[in-house]
Amino acid sequence: MARIPLAQRPRDLVYFLFFAIHLPATFLIDLQAIYPQKWVPEIVSSLPRFYVDMSNDPLIGSAMGYFGQAQLEAYTWFKTFLLLEAFFQVPVFIIGLRSLWKGTTSVYVLLLIYAASTTTTTLPCLAVVLATPVSPTPLTTSSVVTEAAKAVGISLTAEQRLLLLSSYIPFLLVPLVMTIDMAMRLQKLASGNKETQKFAKRD
Repeated sequence: MARIPLAQRPRDLVYFLFFAIHLPATFLIDLQAIYPQKWVPEIVSSLPRFYVDMSNDPLIGSAMGYFGQAQLEAYTWFKTFLLLEAFFQVPVFIIGLRSLWKGTTSVYVLLLIYAASTTTTTLPCLAVVLATPVSPTPLTTSSVVTEAAKAVGISLTAEQRLLLLSSYIPFLLVPLVMTIDMAMRLQKLASGNKETQKFAKRD
């Protein structure tokens, strides 16, 4: 069967671009919380700080230790998600980019597993953003003023929450759509194989 160009496969093109954007962001920001700082050039190590100063992201900021030791320990669960990102998602990005470019159907199972896993792990991250109190000025752990803020450790301005939601929601929706899409593709392939087997038996 002739390869269909990626540009003529709109959903695959979206997934390809998603992986292409996600891969550098993973190395430049997310994974800095789990690998030794001596490995990171100074110009790169400043990126998470710049991002957190702008967004006050409770997840990345806590995982990086910017909000104090208590927050770092409270977000140990998020570091396990970062380990999953490093050792499972990064290889999937690389394999996915190659396979989506080539139009390989054998990658559908792997993409289904990735997408379902990522949808599941992104939900609690989004819940943290939504649960973080909103205040006129961002609060860190040293200046919390409400019981809700104490529970979360920091607060956000309305603009920062909007920025974080615009960042996290696509990372929920794309894997969610991918989960449904890959499940349907696999079901279609399985149905086609059954029909082929039926005809083969008749012959």
